Amino acid sequence: MTFRLLTYNILKGGIGRTQAIADVINACHPDLVLLQEATDAASVALLAKATGMADGRTFQRQSLGFLSREPVASCQWIRPRVSRHAFVEVVPRGEKLRVFGVHLSAVLAAWTEQRRLHELRALLRSIDQHRGRFHVLAGDFNTVAPGEGFEIGQLPMRLRPMMWLSGGRVRWRTIETVISAGYCDAFRKLHPSEPGMTLPTHDPMLRLDYVFVPEAQCDRVLQCDVVKHPAALGASDHFPVVADLQID
Repeated sequence: MTFRLLTYNILKGGIGRTQAIADVINACHPDLVLLQEATDAASVALLAKATGMADGRTFQRQSLGFLSREPVASCQWIRPRVSRHAFVEVVPRGEKLRVFGVHLSAVLAAWTEQRRLHELRALLRSIDQHRGRFHVLAGDFNTVAPGEGFEIGQLPMRLRPMMWLSGGRVRWRTIETVISAGYCDAFRKLHPSEPGMTLPTHDPMLRLDYVFVPEAQCDRVLQCDVVKHPAALGASDHFPVVADLQID
């Protein structure tokens, strides 16, 4: 059985853009959509209706939410005591898969990379009990993978100041830490030479959105792609990422 997962940062709650977002989601036919910046419950409810999803939830004062084709077996948001950000845990119907939705601290800078690393380590400790079972970490990690650099001058103006304050140098350790913990970067595994940029949609130059599975189960990722549907250009500043997972 194949399970299709979509992770999508919908930008500022998706307010006023729900039809465009729904068009992108509907084109992908996902079983589960992890949402970041899902800060407006009314917009998430509209998305659930426009996409025919049976389950759609947000979490108070958190940017995380989800949409599910079928009612989920369970869901919760987890906020480790040492982390400023929570994570959403969703167990789809059938309980053959556990999905952890992530939205780490924003801003490309050295001090925020340290914060993201702190948050990521807290998440890894929280889910350690599930390491022996098939699960997924996915979402907007707000950081780049080592070796996938960019030119500061190419960044949108709103993203440049903190990079300049960091002296233009950041040790990108968050994604490296996920991989060192035994996870596989699904997109990079399947597309070793493609850029896979997800931000901004009008001129993509950063890969911030990821899907990770345990390295030992990486062959269960059948497909992982950046979704560049025409409607995505007006739906958000992020392109979503879709992955097909073998769960049976």
